Amino acid sequence: MSTLQSNTDQKLTKADFDAVDDKYRYWRNRILFSSLIGYAFFYLVRKNFSFAMPGIATELGLTKADLGIFITLHGLLYGCSKFCNGIVGDRVNPRYFMATGLILSAIMNFFFGMSSTAIAFGVFWMINGWTQGMGFPPCAKSLTHWFGPKERAIKFSIWNTGHSIGAMLIAILAGYLAQHFGWRYAFYVPGAMAVAGAVFLLWALRDKPQSMNLPPIDQYEKYRLGEPVNEDFIDSTENKEGKDSLSAFRHTLWHNVFMNPWIWIISIANFFVYTVRYAILDWGPTFLTETKGVDISGAGWMVSAYEFSGIAGMLLSGWITDKIFKGHGSRTCLIYMILCTGSLILFWQNTSTSIVINVALLCAAGFLIYGPQCLVGVVAANLATRKAAATSIGLTGFFGYGSSILSGWGLGKIVDVYGWGTGYMVLAGAGAIASILFAICWFSNDDGSKEYEQAN
Repeated sequence: MSTLQSNTDQKLTKADFDAVDDKYRYWRNRILFSSLIGYAFFYLVRKNFSFAMPGIATELGLTKADLGIFITLHGLLYGCSKFCNGIVGDRVNPRYFMATGLILSAIMNFFFGMSSTAIAFGVFWMINGWTQGMGFPPCAKSLTHWFGPKERAIKFSIWNTGHSIGAMLIAILAGYLAQHFGWRYAFYVPGAMAVAGAVFLLWALRDKPQSMNLPPIDQYEKYRLGEPVNEDFIDSTENKEGKDSLSAFRHTLWHNVFMNPWIWIISIANFFVYTVRYAILDWGPTFLTETKGVDISGAGWMVSAYEFSGIAGMLLSGWITDKIFKGHGSRTCLIYMILCTGSLILFWQNTSTSIVINVALLCAAGFLIYGPQCLVGVVAANLATRKAAATSIGLTGFFGYGSSILSGWGLGKIVDVYGWGTGYMVLAGAGAIASILFAICWFSNDDGSKEYEQAN
């Protein structure tokens, strides 16, 4: 456990601030982009399953409901893992924790590719669901300890492009590998790439600022703004942040997360956000090949376009949140979700087989769904403060990936019985419910003001 435990914080004085600005900027950028790249690697060994589904179904004679069970169980385990590892993630060194999770996911991909029975597929993919949950919590801890509430939406939106970059790359790569070399190579090649990604994380990541002999983020922000920072404040923050007892940590989790009604509302909203997001991502290749006459490689490019448009959507959502709504992410989520629901209805009602029209509508949905997907984590972190950020985001993730009950098995069963039209009606309903929940959060203190109050 010693290799995972966060380094002991080192005491700083006010005089040190004049010499740390360049070092702080360097490490903030390095942590941001290395965690972004690392999380993209996690996607390479998680979202490849969607492009292996047609080949697996043909080889084993599985129905959509059967495939949906794989998606659902994987999502449920991932959600549970994200929550449990969120609690762990608030206490350990993200550098080793994230790299360990990526290596384990790579191993499960190798085993999955070598398997030929439904039971073996289930076992290895379920274990992969758990190890995948070791990816996001260390990123949440790193970002909230290196960036303050006033800039988190923008920084999280930049980091969140790792989701789309990873999903976009695996859509192209896995689609190509599955079509030209067989579905097993859609697991072998990404698995090898993930091992290389884990080595990169061990080299690039570090723990929180104090482990690099830098001040905590709240002190650094005061310095940047020219506000006075006295010795008592430094010592007080150091003692509170660096030497929290387990009982104090539990108290923080209980009051900032589990007894916070806004966290629960935003978590339920995330259930419906992820229902829409993953229904398109997981079922997109199957839907496009069955109803639009697109081959699996072409479907991969179209889903990749969906992910690429999501990058622009999440970057804009971060800017809107910080610059227009002054950190209130739930307000941006409301606007995005209303428009996303409209785009889903248009995609559902569209009967054209035109590639241009279908790609445009798919890209509109991607642009709009990734705003809320990105900002829910920011909202949760700001509501819970950085001391419980990984746990709060883990809870929202538990609800988000719990949606696989609906977006995985549920949607597969609905489509088997009623067809794709009813399936898209369900997704439009999910978008409407998420919009209502975000509207309820309009006046919450999701701008990080609670964190500043506790720091002062």
